[in-house]
Amino acid sequence: MEALIGALSVACQPMYLLYIAAGTLFGIFVGVMPGLSSVMGLSIMLPFTLTLKGSGGILMMLGLFCGAIYGGSITAILINTPGTANSAATCLDGNPMAIKKGQPGRALGLSTMASTFGGLFSAVMLLWTAPLLSKFAMKFTPPEYFAMAVFGLSIVTSVSNKNLLKGLLSAVIGLLLATIGIDSIAGTTRFTFGTIYLTGGISFIPVLIGLFAFSQGLITTEENFGKLVKKVTPKIKRTIPTMEDVKRVFPTMLRSSVIGTVIGAIPGTGGDIASWVSYNEAKRWSKHPEEFGNGAPEGIAAPEAANNAISGGALIPLLTIGIPGDSGTAVMLGALMMQGIIPGPLLFTEQTDKVYLIIVGLFLANIFMGLLGFAGIRLFSKIVAIPDVILTPMIFIFCFVGTFAMNHNISDIFLMIIAGILGYFMLKMDFCVPPLILGLILGRTLESNLRRSLVLSDGSPIIFLQRPIALVLLIAAFLSLIYPIVLPYMRKRGGKERQSR
Repeated sequence: MEALIGALSVACQPMYLLYIAAGTLFGIFVGVMPGLSSVMGLSIMLPFTLTLKGSGGILMMLGLFCGAIYGGSITAILINTPGTANSAATCLDGNPMAIKKGQPGRALGLSTMASTFGGLFSAVMLLWTAPLLSKFAMKFTPPEYFAMAVFGLSIVTSVSNKNLLKGLLSAVIGLLLATIGIDSIAGTTRFTFGTIYLTGGISFIPVLIGLFAFSQGLITTEENFGKLVKKVTPKIKRTIPTMEDVKRVFPTMLRSSVIGTVIGAIPGTGGDIASWVSYNEAKRWSKHPEEFGNGAPEGIAAPEAANNAISGGALIPLLTIGIPGDSGTAVMLGALMMQGIIPGPLLFTEQTDKVYLIIVGLFLANIFMGLLGFAGIRLFSKIVAIPDVILTPMIFIFCFVGTFAMNHNISDIFLMIIAGILGYFMLKMDFCVPPLILGLILGRTLESNLRRSLVLSDGSPIIFLQRPIALVLLIAAFLSLIYPIVLPYMRKRGGKERQSR
């Protein structure tokens, strides 16, 4: 308790509070810009933070880490372009509420509230249950990772609202794209067509930017070509969620925060997986699943609470066993070591003051994120009023700049353009894009851990039935896969029974 109070007194110094606020504000800016990921922002900020005295650099990095995750939801809601991969699921209901229902303030308010709740929840879990969750994460072996990937892919049936067959086909395309590159087991190259660029596999960031941002720019250009559309600044009647909305989404926020924290504590996962899983569970538990995809409040709260809960969950394995939970915390690992903080089991005994300072910093970063978010909602909503003749070229510029800035490779830009054209035709033919992203994200995890598991068991699939965690995940995946298919028949049958009575 003394260490916690001491860390609180240090973190609340005016200069340190300024560092956290500045980092959070910069993080929100990074998250808003399509293509500028939190990893990129952390990498850009890292050299600067090393010049700050004391622990100011670490606190600023924590602010940036939290702010970037939240910032991605702003463009996802207002212009249907996720600023970060974690916010892709937010597009499904955030943009319909903001544009179709004409409630951008409500959508941004729900997003800000859920993001703050998820971040603070994960900070509490980091404070009280870090050793417990890190031990649970250490039980994950190849069979468990394979089962987790299968469970993640099973939500394709839920996100494919219009056409299940087209959704499954999109997921298959994503899985096929994930096989490109060097085989992680045998070390041979596959489907590279003799190019060095493809030996590392399909780069995720250019594909994400192309499918979601560039394709949307093409659609907007086509729809508004030769037209002069005057856009009106949306009227923000209320930025703070109503008590009715709070009561409605609170169970969803709580459930999604738990999911995000647990998934974040498993090394190798991330906010993109947590947001999709949470969205699926919110739809499964909802009394009105038909509202999802048309501006359901739970469809906004679920992914935002989950992907912001990743911030605390991912720090659990980082601080306790020295293993980063995702790519963002991998950069954080380097920053901590440069500051003389060595993550691992001995950190809690040898540098207790530093541990509690990080935890307190995470609390304060999420508080600043909420304050800055609510304070800027009216400003953020003005993005919708920007004419398409200005906004569309800006989106294209951010697509090109963000794609090139990631690896400084011109081939990434060509890949982004190809993905954008593919996304354009998928949208025109009513294909669902998110399943393709899921297949690309989880494909390598699925394949590599399946093969590792079979190597461990001499080719016997019984190993998945012998591992309790893997078995539970596979059963959950099966139920998740058939639930949306069986649900219409159950409702139809229930309706007939009520009519017969």
